[in-house]
Amino acid sequence: MDLTGTIQTPLSDEEAAWLRELLSGLGEMAAEARFEVAPNPCVGAAVLSDGVEIARARHEVWGELHAEPRALELAAASGVPRERWDTLVVTLEPCSTQGKTPSCVEAILASGIRRIVVGELDPDPRHRGRGLEILHDHGVEVVHLPGAAPLEEVAPHFLRWTRPERMRRLRPWTIAKWAQTRTGQLSPPADVGEGRWISTEKSLARVQVLRGRVDAIVTGSGTVRADDPRLTVRTPGNLELPPLRVVLDTELYTPPDARLFAPTGKGEAGGAVHLFCRPGADGARHRALEEAGATIHAVRPGDDGRPSLREVARWLWDAGARRALLEAGPTLIEAWFQAELVDQVAVYTGNVNGGRGRTLAQLLRPERLEGVLHREVGEDSLLEAFLAH
Repeated sequence: MDLTGTIQTPLSDEEAAWLRELLSGLGEMAAEARFEVAPNPCVGAAVLSDGVEIARARHEVWGELHAEPRALELAAASGVPRERWDTLVVTLEPCSTQGKTPSCVEAILASGIRRIVVGELDPDPRHRGRGLEILHDHGVEVVHLPGAAPLEEVAPHFLRWTRPERMRRLRPWTIAKWAQTRTGQLSPPADVGEGRWISTEKSLARVQVLRGRVDAIVTGSGTVRADDPRLTVRTPGNLELPPLRVVLDTELYTPPDARLFAPTGKGEAGGAVHLFCRPGADGARHRALEEAGATIHAVRPGDDGRPSLREVARWLWDAGARRALLEAGPTLIEAWFQAELVDQVAVYTGNVNGGRGRTLAQLLRPERLEGVLHREVGEDSLLEAFLAH
């Protein structure tokens, strides 16, 4: 879309400079929520009335309201009459298609806003310029100020999400999560946390929130046999759309009486259980696991004889998973990294010395990580970052 002819009233140098400064600030605010919204872009928006900002918002959580409708809701609560709203300033071109949330273009048109100022166009070639074209066709004045909130700084992960090679090999955005001791072991000493738990209650609650914001949880049969996890979402996580529970199990060694198959209790929700094995895995185990409630998929093996991770990732995409959480042991996590299928990490380090087993420290070399954020969660520390591949 050529935006040259869509600017109906030229901006003064003073107004252009002020809007660029506003866009820059909105971009910085939006980027703070990068790990909560990925793979969606970080977007900030503000509503103006007579040149004065009356509301601002950002995209806060993946799958929930985008920045534009959030800003419009806050403007409605400001007490300023709707007819006096004149400009929406937004860091990225509004979406024009229905996804997990309604189209932002529809919300803008319904608001009666007469002008929109955008910093960047949608990088996805399927949508680039479309939202602004629709707004312009409905009489909204469109102003483009490129470079004011560059995606390379505000949401570089979204540029990777929309690049052509990723679109050709579709797979979910995958977050690898694990807990480790101060020395990097994934299992604590035998006398700590019953030999299983490293993280504090605050960290465990945060993980439940994360589980409620993904479409699938992926693990390996070794983790199922060792820890007998539920892989459910529990409060304070969102129980409304529990993620699929996916187990990579080459030989179908998952016990049919595993807690995966037990009914969920109060304050808990679990998605369907899917097991991935090699073709020709033991028939008796296959039948027993189906009777327990699993859906079993035979997948061609990779070079290591295990189910191809890329095949599993593509199946997840076809099943509707756009955001997946990898909660597994070190062998499967490392394999997922080696296949370049990990996009984001969330690593909890507990207030525990020593431990047992392997370390995954080699996966967290600084040159492999982008947008790194360190924060405290109770007595634990949390490292969040994007993978720079």
